[in-house]
Amino acid sequence: MDKIFNKTEYKPRRQALRNNMTEPEKKLWQILRGKQMGVKFRRQHGIGYYIADFYCPELKLVIEVDGKSHESADAQSYDAIRHDFMVSVGITTLRFTNDEVMNHLDGVHQHLTQYLNARNQG
Repeated sequence: MDKIFNKTEYKPRRQALRNNMTEPEKKLWQILRGKQMGVKFRRQHGIGYYIADFYCPELKLVIEVDGKSHESADAQSYDAIRHDFMVSVGITTLRFTNDEVMNHLDGVHQHLTQYLNARNQG
């Protein structure tokens, strides 16, 4: 199988995204970093042609933080293709909106905790 994680040609883009995280990404990163959720997450991790906002290799879990740009029909179509690719390589994606992260971080944290607990019990 070809290398699908962190392809060399996308390294500058991954670095730029890490250095210019959105405010919602920064806020979510504060609860994901340093194994605070019990597992390691990586920021702006390359998977195939895509760059995931956050990725947990141990659980094969992507977390995406979506802004207004994801509301258009074209963006939703792109996200569906991306989702299908992730499923094809055994990766689950959880999506949260900017609004959820910025205004309801406790709820996002609770949802993630419940998801991770369910995974650990299964």
